[in-house]
Parts: sequence; structure tokens; C-alpha cells
Amino acid sequence: MTSNKTTFSTSLRHGKVAAAALLLASTLGLSLQAQAAATIVINNVNAAGVGFNDTTPATPVGGNTGTTLGQQRLIAFTHAANIWGATLTSSQPIVINAQFSALTCTSASAVLGSAGATSAFRNFANAPKANTLYSYALANKLAGAYLGTANAAQISANFNSNLGNTGCLDGTFFYLGLDSNHGANIDFVVTLLHEMGHGIGFQTFTNGQTGAQNGGVPAIWDHFLYGSTAGKLWKDMTNAERVASAISIDKLVWTGAGVNAEIPNVLRLGLPALSVSGSQAGAFAGNHAVGEASFGPAVGTVALAGAVMPVTEAGGALSQACSPLSAANAQAVNGNVALLSRGTCGFAVKVKNAQNAGAKGVIVADNAAGAVTGMGGSDATVTIPSVRITQADGAALLAQLGKRTRTSSGVTGAFNLVGSQYSGADALGRMMMFAPNPYQSGSSVSHFDTSAFRNQLMEPAISGDLTQSVLVPKDLTFKLLQDIGW
Repeated sequence: MTSNKTTFSTSLRHGKVAAAALLLASTLGLSLQAQAAATIVINNVNAAGVGFNDTTPATPVGGNTGTTLGQQRLIAFTHAANIWGATLTSSQPIVINAQFSALTCTSASAVLGSAGATSAFRNFANAPKANTLYSYALANKLAGAYLGTANAAQISANFNSNLGNTGCLDGTFFYLGLDSNHGANIDFVVTLLHEMGHGIGFQTFTNGQTGAQNGGVPAIWDHFLYGSTAGKLWKDMTNAERVASAISIDKLVWTGAGVNAEIPNVLRLGLPALSVSGSQAGAFAGNHAVGEASFGPAVGTVALAGAVMPVTEAGGALSQACSPLSAANAQAVNGNVALLSRGTCGFAVKVKNAQNAGAKGVIVADNAAGAVTGMGGSDATVTIPSVRITQADGAALLAQLGKRTRTSSGVTGAFNLVGSQYSGADALGRMMMFAPNPYQSGSSVSHFDTSAFRNQLMEPAISGDLTQSVLVPKDLTFKLLQDIGW
């Protein structure tokens, strides 16, 4: 049979994934190899003194014995590659071209890195499905032979060299230890595992914004993506139906038997909710959907109920709480549940400011219309639970607090788990995939939904509580890869 090849690449942000150009490596540096059930070769393509070759002295940390920044980065990469190498099986080596470079940043967000398969193949020998695209590494495994150019890289990976510097997620760096003790920083090993997950096949090659299939054929991914609204698999939809499905919020699910059979062993039973009661709750009394934070205690792990008190600016508008709270706001939230607004600073920053003022829980109201989603970020010193509500719910809740005193409101908020649905699955027990509205280029479709709890490696955000496991009972990533052929 003939082998048909398509070339492409993807990338990951802190909190989301975005499209990126194919990395063209002109210099091959040190090549490292991780070998177990599969052999993974890491080609360091940075120039001398840069990225993986950075000679800046570094103190060994968390089991990483490197004495320069570049050495520690390569050791962490090899550690992550060993985890995947011990999990995957393939007779063909998986070659990754890797480098550090300056990527897009703001003070509150950053592109952590980019990674993806360099090519996709269809109609190769032993292909399980005809006219279907498979990522390079998976196609090689299934074919039992190296497709394309011999020993060409199947995955390109690029990581942000400016992370933590002024203007690039200020003060938050990659933690290069191997022991998961990253604190408020970002675990580089976990980031690497996520990126390699995309490269080995955790993605579709179909354009979610136009609905167009790459080369006019579906990806293997599209054989398992199901749109509840259209009642079809992605492979069977029209372009317009795929476009609608990609922004259907909770109506895009995974049908793979491997993932869905393990949901009860991985995900939490019950959906998080803000339960509102009290003499002044009025029509807002009852349960309201919330998004959970990737930092602090998860909903349901600690009992929480208290008077809801707003953090306000002059004129009564909700504060973004990006700075320490004023004396009046601190008095209001002390021992209570703080209501504040989403804004220009990170979620963990505002929750920490409320915690420092004595709040025992935080509700963050969105500042733009849309469905409820989670809150990304990482700060090991945040010890109180926090949730996010929609802009509409935030306005309605604030309206009920108009008769409050300085320290009481007559409105009680509790963070609870309700119902018998698993967090991250639909009512029929199918894993939900990330389909926000509006579409998030590079993030949408090719990730688990952010409602999943426990948090999953292949969500669009790197959560602070992720472990270095890709296996049940902690993670469903490898189960999905098995569904598509691994």
C-alpha cells in the first residue's frame, strides 16, 4: 500500500494551546536516548550557549544533578522521556528535535512551549483504518517500519527561554527538579510529558475553525470524537457541523472504550457547585455551576460555608483584587467568602490577596460573557478553596448583597459536590473534550475538558497538582492513546 504524508505542527500555552509553525532545526547538538518498551531519542538543536546548552551555573535540585541550566533542562527532558518510553511500545525509535527560544509572553500569561508531530501518514502498511491520518510516531509503530525519511524527527518541541523574566509570567519559572516539588513554579517534567503526549498523537489534524479535514481525510482522533448536538462522529460530520461542535462547550465527547471504562477509577463523582442560601439570597438561592481552580483545595475536600462579602472599588464595582485588599475590604472578607472579579492579574494572585486578608473562600466572577470554566495558575501557598462563576451569575449575586453590613450580608455561599455525574464526563459517562465558545486556536478539541477532576495531564492548562503519571488511576492520557492505536 502507498504511504501518504501530511506535515504540520502544534504548540502549547500556559493554560492553552495555540498553533505554531514547524520548527526547522539547523544545528544538531547533544542527542540523548531514553529506552524501555520504546526508544525515545532527544536531539538538542540549540546553538552553543543557548537553551539546552546554556552554561549558566545551577545548583542541583530535586534529584536533578545537573550543574548548569542547560544540563538540568536536558536531564529533566530525559526523565520525562523515560516515563513515556516505559509506557509506550514500538519497534521504531521516537525522535524529538528540542530547543529553547523566546516565545509569546505577557506578565500574566505565557506560551510554555510548543510541540507536535512533524508529519502524519495514511494508508501505510498495517494501517488499522483506511484514508485516516495517524501521527508520525504512531504510524511508525503500526507499520513496524520507519516511514518518511529514515531517522527524521517525528516530534518538534520548543520551550520558552524567557519564562519568569519581567514581561513573561513574571517570577514564575520552570522547576527543573524531578521530584514534583515545584511549589508556585511550573513543573518542567509535567510540561514535557504534556508536550510529548501531543507529539505522539493526542491531537486531531482537522481544522476546528473551518471544519476542513487535512487532505480531505479524517484523523484517527475524529473516529472517536462525537458531537452530541449533531449526533455524529467528527469523521461523519459536514464542515459546518464540525465548526459548531468545536464550540459546543459540553457537547463534544470521546467515545473510546478505553478512556470511558476507566472514568469511575480516575474522575471524581459529583459536580462542583456554589450553593447559595440565606435571608437575602432571594431568587439567587440554590445551586450554581462553577469552574474549579487548579490551585488550592479542590471542592469537596474541605467543608466550606460562609457569608458572601464583595471586594469592591470606589463606586461599588467588584475589585480585581490584584493588590493587597484595602482595610475596609479586608474587614469585610475576614472569616467570610470573598466575591471579586476576574481581571488583569492571575487567578492565584487575587485568591492569595483575599486569603491574606482572612477570607476562607473566594468566588471569582467572570468579567466577560460566556460559559463557566476553570481557573489556571499555581501557588502552593494558597490554602483556601476558590471557584469561578459566570459574569451573569456574578452580577446577580452582587445584586443580592446590596443590603449587607460591614461584616455580614445575609447571603451564605457553600462549595459543594452535587449529583451523580463524574467531573469531566457527560451524563452518559463519556469523557468531555475541550470545546469552549469562542474557539481557542490550538487549545480547542485536542484536549480533555477543563472540568475534569482529578486534573488531567492533557487538559489545556498545566495544573499545579498534576503528577508525573500518565496512567490510571491518576490519569487517562495513555488510555486515550491506546484507543487510537498505541
